[in-house]
Amino acid sequence: MSSQSKDAHWQRQDSSALPTAERPTAAQLVDPEDDLPSETYAGDFETTLIPHYDSADSGGVRSSSSGAGVIGGHQPLPYQPQPTGGHPVFAPDGIDEHQHFDDERVRAAGRRGTQDFGLLILRVGLGAVFLAHGLQKLFGWWGGEGLGGLKNALSDAGYHHADILTYCAAGGEIGAGVLLVLGLFTPIAAAGALAYLTNSVLAGISAQHGHRSFPYFLPNGHEYEISLIVMAAAVILVGPGRYGFDASRGWARRPFIGSFAALVVGIGAGVGLWVLLHGANPVG
Repeated sequence: MSSQSKDAHWQRQDSSALPTAERPTAAQLVDPEDDLPSETYAGDFETTLIPHYDSADSGGVRSSSSGAGVIGGHQPLPYQPQPTGGHPVFAPDGIDEHQHFDDERVRAAGRRGTQDFGLLILRVGLGAVFLAHGLQKLFGWWGGEGLGGLKNALSDAGYHHADILTYCAAGGEIGAGVLLVLGLFTPIAAAGALAYLTNSVLAGISAQHGHRSFPYFLPNGHEYEISLIVMAAAVILVGPGRYGFDASRGWARRPFIGSFAALVVGIGAGVGLWVLLHGANPVG
């Protein structure tokens, strides 16, 4: 390679200063072949600039920081690097950069793994428990006492209007269970289940008014109801998942304010029903 300064004119060793008809003025520049490396050239990464011969210019010289442009011309790469601030991302030629990134975000949001299947098990499990207990109260199946036994139990617990409350309790359990299994109106169904469970815990605590400590463990404790309360609250807050009739609704994709409101309403309804239908202090 030539050792002349980058500001000097590049000329052939045997060229004359005057242009001829066969040699135009632009030919005074070095031809690209003159600076091609030899076959035994091991590589030179010095910063000496190599001029780029452009036939479209009238004798102009264009400098480049490397010799890649003088070998066979510039060839565009099939994939152009797109800066992202971190690792480089290569987008296919002709595809919009922002569209490519948006597609990646959409596909990443759709990769939920086993999350929806886990939500299905949680929701169906809770709904099956409510459905089974409702059918037991309504028809007396699986060793249940039927509507007559439920009415007597409510009256003994101190509830008012036990005759109407019997049908409401059994029907509410069955309805909440069916909706939870189907994944339909899930926040409302789970809020109803939460209200029923809260009321049941208050009734159990009121029946044990002689105990100063809160009984938790079975057989006299409330760990069963509390476990179901936790499951109902989880279903309200995380949503039903994609395996249900609510899959296209907002509370299934991104539950937020509405689900939190359903949680508060469920707990408040349980306490309110206790105050209206029983009136006793559960901790007194």
